Amino acid sequence: MAGIVKKEKENLGRRLLRDMKKNWILYVMILPVVIYYITFSYAPMYGIQLAFKDYKVKQGIMGSPWVGFSHFQRFFSAYNFKQLIFNTLGISIYSFLAGFPIPIIFALMLNYLNNKYLKKTVQMVSYAPYFISTVVICGMISIFTNVDTGIFNTIRNFFGLESVDFLSKAKWFKSIYVWTGVWQGMGWSSIIYISALSGVDYELHEAAIVDGATKIQRMIHVDLPSIKPTIIMLLILQMGSLMSVGFEKVYLLKNTLNASAANVISTYTYEVGLINSDYGYSTAVGLFNAIINVFLLVTANQLSKRIAQESLF
Repeated sequence: MAGIVKKEKENLGRRLLRDMKKNWILYVMILPVVIYYITFSYAPMYGIQLAFKDYKVKQGIMGSPWVGFSHFQRFFSAYNFKQLIFNTLGISIYSFLAGFPIPIIFALMLNYLNNKYLKKTVQMVSYAPYFISTVVICGMISIFTNVDTGIFNTIRNFFGLESVDFLSKAKWFKSIYVWTGVWQGMGWSSIIYISALSGVDYELHEAAIVDGATKIQRMIHVDLPSIKPTIIMLLILQMGSLMSVGFEKVYLLKNTLNASAANVISTYTYEVGLINSDYGYSTAVGLFNAIINVFLLVTANQLSKRIAQESLF
């Protein structure tokens, strides 16, 4: 048995070597991607052991004393642990509920737009915000929500309402974060759905039209079932990043007045790791966040496999 396995490995190695000689140009083309992932994704995994050590710069990673799960216990018993979890989940779930279905609806509506010039214009306008940097977006949010000159308060004043400093109110933080994100990413996120809709067999639509189906009925009974695999794949991937709230935008919009709603795991990791130089503890917090994401990804994949017979793996 061992001899058979060894022979198969040798045959596989020879086939791979022959294929590399035959298609060496393709392997050279993919080499930068492989180097990138090895350098920035796999090599840094060596530092995960910091989560289990009391890291000392002079002693290095290997020389630092092993502390086991003490960093995790410290995080679980921290005074702001519940706040961090609730804020992270609150923003993530809010973003998911608002941001996931809107690109699908937008793509469906755009798919039924007959005027090609108007369609291209709408696509271009909806894609453009995605390419605006996070710093500029946050600057725009600050200008638009300004108490004295912001457009939202100008409209409120026009109707006789008092001005509101939105960014200083913790209750408004999640909505500002989520809906500006929906506006920025809606057009870009709809691209893959538009591509999937272009592959729907038009004969199905013709049959539905003959049967007297309206456009909404065609969307529900023809388009959505046809792009269901695409929707499920993206749903699973988004579930796998549910705990990963964008650091830059939260950090730039955060202030002392809205901190109770803006403190999330990513900003906490930055503060304790880079500002307080507590590298072992921040690594443990980040590792905890990553493990939860992996768990959610696997769970969503298994549920999808059982319920919808669609899965990533």
